[in-house]
Amino acid sequence: MQAFEYKVVPAPHKGIKAKGVKTPEARFANSVETTLNEMAAEGWEYLRAELLPSDERSGLTGSTTHWRNVLVFRRAIPAQAAASAPVTATTPAVTPPTAPPVATPPVTSQAASTPPVQRAPVTATAGDPEAPADAKPVPGAGAAKMQADDGVEELSPVSGMTAALKARAKLNTPSED
Repeated sequence: MQAFEYKVVPAPHKGIKAKGVKTPEARFANSVETTLNEMAAEGWEYLRAELLPSDERSGLTGSTTHWRNVLVFRRAIPAQAAASAPVTATTPAVTPPTAPPVATPPVTSQAASTPPVQRAPVTATAGDPEAPADAKPVPGAGAAKMQADDGVEELSPVSGMTAALKARAKLNTPSED
């Protein structure tokens, strides 16, 4: 299994002027592009952008929540570096006691003829480039539909509402006889 390390940087707030870049949108896109290219040059792969809450002090005793945009990057840790990672204070280095070796029984013809254990299908996040070829993509159809939802509530038209309002308006208007 491949291990990753992550880096989170603040998303740019202002656009960067450049030759041929005139509009504010283009300048902002240029600043995001510059940030992504700088991180890629250091070996970081862009993962996603996030909007996260940040509780900050205001005044002597108060606090307010500010929403911060950040860019998330990752890069693979080589296998030998991940295995030899330093032990931190949160994970104490305790070596388990060694048990005496246990002799394994020889394989008999009955044990060899048992059918293999059925395992659950392998699943992977949809779009994962490191997923095995036979992995079932997750999220499924329901989650994909939910991700595509734009958040706008759809209202069905109410049949006969216009006719009912017109009839009520006629009742409330004085007739010109």
